[in-house]
Amino acid sequence: MTLSRKFTRCRTLALCYFCAAILLMATTRLVSAADQQPEEQPTKVANPHSLFVYIGTYTHGKGEHSASKGIYTCRFDLATGKLTIAGVTPSVEPSFLAIDPSRRFLYAVNEIENFGGKKAGGVSAFAIDLKSGELKPLNQQSSEGGGPCHLSVDRQGKHVLVANYGGGSLAVLPIEKYGRLGKATAFVQHQGSSVDPQRQEGPHAHSISLDAANHFALAADLGLDKLFVYRFDPEKGTLTPNNEPWAKLARGSGPRHFVFAGERFVYVINEMASTITAFAYDAEHGTLKSLQTVSTLPTGFSGSNTTAEIEIHPSGRFLYGSNRGHNSIVTFSIDPTSGLLTYVGHQPCGGKTPRSFGIDPTGTYLLAANQDSDSVVVMRIDPQTGKLTPTGDTVQIGMPVCVKMIPAPD
Repeated sequence: MTLSRKFTRCRTLALCYFCAAILLMATTRLVSAADQQPEEQPTKVANPHSLFVYIGTYTHGKGEHSASKGIYTCRFDLATGKLTIAGVTPSVEPSFLAIDPSRRFLYAVNEIENFGGKKAGGVSAFAIDLKSGELKPLNQQSSEGGGPCHLSVDRQGKHVLVANYGGGSLAVLPIEKYGRLGKATAFVQHQGSSVDPQRQEGPHAHSISLDAANHFALAADLGLDKLFVYRFDPEKGTLTPNNEPWAKLARGSGPRHFVFAGERFVYVINEMASTITAFAYDAEHGTLKSLQTVSTLPTGFSGSNTTAEIEIHPSGRFLYGSNRGHNSIVTFSIDPTSGLLTYVGHQPCGGKTPRSFGIDPTGTYLLAANQDSDSVVVMRIDPQTGKLTPTGDTVQIGMPVCVKMIPAPD
């Protein structure tokens, strides 16, 4: 073999080894990325056949109430409408729940008045087993105010926002590695009062949630008859009052929960007045303009009543609210252009005091949590009219307060 041919062969081999090395490095990087990717992705189920249903409860059951043991995990069969209890995770007063966007973590308020020797409640973090639905406790942090009653997770899954009813305050807790909660990065104390000396003697923050853009956090304060607007920094976890810091509700309304309808409308259910107020929402500036207020009660009803939960059907066509006293779920249709509501009907909730309810992601069923009859009742939703019909399926759970659902693997 001549020197020239030897040189050519060596050069060819060197080139082959070099290309192989580059390919190996690229493959290693792809494998590494693939290994990490499932950690960050939610379980994608386009057409779920069943759901994991999580029921938040009160654990101080007394008298006629059954004693709850914590957060209940249920399995819900979308084909049959059958709800079955799968297990329970011990927790103290885990009344309201929220699930992060990846569906890997669940957060619960602990609606207590003393945490770590201070006048505050707690917020607990849990990991969700995506195969069994089981909850694994991670850690707990202070809510920074007494009696936390509502929480939500920001759109990026980086922070938990908490409303403290007893303390009349708001807090933001960072979500750290593996879903654990860090100490609060923001705290806001509301001030003032309104017209009812019994229930509005001071601020009572009742809910907090972010808009679709993750730019503005709205917070309903029952004690002040205001819907507050805060600019939210998703990197720092801070709340700053907006240029127009609130929208006022009618005096004595007692705003409780609210829901966004896309980027154009917000609907607030007013606990004390038994009404729902529709607002036009400017997503760019975070401002609200009142459009309409409607009663949640039928004409002629003269008994006592307070409202609780409000939700929009996944189709965006219907809005639902719960009446405690009248013990019903009211249905309205939504005009997609104007945002105005039109009454559709009432359906008895199948128990006492419907504290909350949840609508499954396919829009087929509504599950009503009846606090004072210790029951969760299943109702079917008519896709054309939005009307509700009980299926006859009921599960007994002590003092249910909140219903949250995610797709379950087949």
